[in-house]
Amino acid sequence: MNNNRLFSPGSILLLTGCFLITATVFCLAIYAERVNSSSIGNIKLWMMVLLSPVILKFALQLVVLPFHFYREWLDASEERNLHKVSVLIPAWNEQVGIIKTIQSVLDTRYADLEVIVINDGSTDATHELVSAFIDDYQAKKYAKSQVELKYIRLANGGKARALNHGVRMAGGDIIFTIDADSLMDKNAIENIVGKFRDPNVGAVAGNVIVGNRSKPIELIQQLEYLCGFFFKRSDGVFNSVHIIGGAAAAYRKEVLIQVGGFDKKIITEDVEMSIRILRAGYKTKYAAGAVVFTEGPSDWNSLCNQRLRWKFGRILTYIKHKELFFSTQRQHSPYLSFILLPISLYVELLLLCEGIILGLFFTYVILTNDYIPLVLLIGFVSCLIWSQILLDSKYKSHSNLILFAPVAWLLFYIVDAIECLALARSLKRLYNRENLEWQKWVRVGLVNHSPISDTLVGKKAIAEVD
Repeated sequence: MNNNRLFSPGSILLLTGCFLITATVFCLAIYAERVNSSSIGNIKLWMMVLLSPVILKFALQLVVLPFHFYREWLDASEERNLHKVSVLIPAWNEQVGIIKTIQSVLDTRYADLEVIVINDGSTDATHELVSAFIDDYQAKKYAKSQVELKYIRLANGGKARALNHGVRMAGGDIIFTIDADSLMDKNAIENIVGKFRDPNVGAVAGNVIVGNRSKPIELIQQLEYLCGFFFKRSDGVFNSVHIIGGAAAAYRKEVLIQVGGFDKKIITEDVEMSIRILRAGYKTKYAAGAVVFTEGPSDWNSLCNQRLRWKFGRILTYIKHKELFFSTQRQHSPYLSFILLPISLYVELLLLCEGIILGLFFTYVILTNDYIPLVLLIGFVSCLIWSQILLDSKYKSHSNLILFAPVAWLLFYIVDAIECLALARSLKRLYNRENLEWQKWVRVGLVNHSPISDTLVGKKAIAEVD
């Protein structure tokens, strides 16, 4: 993976500006004289009331975090059952990264592995590249390899349909999905398979890390992913990871078949499948050591379109599985039904009002010179991010974020603005009964093309499907 450790001029400028703003807040907290005003003094109280559900959920997640690390320690000391794993790589116009993705999966050298590439009607050079790669592997005829490399070429029908074809073709009892713009860490499969020791575990989320991090937009996504995936640890303690992204997701094949396969009508088929597995009464876990590096959008328009797809698909998923909210059925986790899902929906409502809420808060801070709460927030967020970096299984990959921790509170406002825009656009589409097609952005790839390894072999199996 190319770490892009050197910051771009834009990133340096962003970092400098954010540090100046943060330093100003600290100076005002020290030197500005506090002004008491009864007319606006209640703003802080109302802010606490509004945010109390979110704060309580956040506090609960922090409290249970030690149980995750204890469970990880136990998992490392226990013997792991060997599963045959089928890695599915759905691809639509992925000529930039598809070969690097396949190679990274083969480089894991997992003992019992097959790789299935599903070409969903690509119109670029994806077919030619994959076919040549497989031919090259087959021609070398490595007798000792246990890796099967299969290829399905479909007419375009969407990612969910492509995945369902892959599931039917798969011979493994564990299905691992990875996006065709991602790179798999060599220990990812081994670390994620260990979570299926419990037969009631239906799916496991891997740890997705943004691999391109030179531009400001890329660094912001890297920071966002770091924080978001960190709290999947807590959700995993309650067996309720409700968003398992397709870039690094593992499923028990029999569970996928039982619940009916991926939904072709919802654009975020991975999120919908996560919720459906939980609704069926299965557990979902998080494997922090199952790392996949992904390429995030490198321009603002592409990022906004990506978040529109995520937000729109999540709303449709919540509507489809509304019975899970406040469900009292024994098969459903109370944490999921009474805390995680309702508060996730509540956060979306707060997001619509965030401009007003922030306006009131900063009006209070400026008029009263009460900068202490803001300073405490900055300090807490900084310490939390430093802890997340140190506790991540690939902490060296996040070393570039150490300088950004003290200004993360400002960067998160940028993320919130994009999320708020995505929510407004999603609600407009729902109101107008409009569908959403998959958006594509320009990719440059995470690493340069590397030579084919001399220790792996692929067995070619090509199926032409209309």
